[in-house]
Amino acid sequence: MSRAFTISAFQDYAAKLTDALARQDWQSGTLLADELAAAWRDGRRVFICGNGGSAANAIHWANDFLYPVAKSGGKGMKMSALPANVSVLTCLANDIGYDNVFAAQLATEADPGDVLIVLSGSGNSPNVVKALEQAKVCKMKSFALLGYSGGACKDLADVVLHFPIDDMQVVEDMQLIVGHMLLQALCQTQNSGTT
Repeated sequence: MSRAFTISAFQDYAAKLTDALARQDWQSGTLLADELAAAWRDGRRVFICGNGGSAANAIHWANDFLYPVAKSGGKGMKMSALPANVSVLTCLANDIGYDNVFAAQLATEADPGDVLIVLSGSGNSPNVVKALEQAKVCKMKSFALLGYSGGACKDLADVVLHFPIDDMQVVEDMQLIVGHMLLQALCQTQNSGTT
């Protein structure tokens, strides 16, 4: 039986991810951290969305910010993953089109001052683009974590964390890593009493 992978395949992927982390400009990440801390303190809602692996990451973020941050003291953040409710997604996709599945939820649920985070590899998914457009209508602050060239979302979001990597798996890893970085930063802030 031949081996499907060599050690070098693992080493190459690890090197690619390590390089992406080392080259990243984290300034936009600090802006997102500050906004999330303020939203948590003020009780504002945070919405997050994406497709495919980015949808899974959005749901993971919502879990982390709802419960694990609460373990550091107090209650969790009001974060909702827009791709999480399959009944809502299929209803909206069937009735008004998949391009509108996130924007329609925001139009109903978001208030001025709430926060939108979009996760996208290409930055060109029509439903994510429309979510950012709806965020402007709702007077929300918007953030985008994007790979490749950043696509249309790069010009629509208020703040962009751009991972200029042409590799979807590494981009999705970066999304999750940033979520965990923010989670730990907010837990430390909570524990130091500076939220």
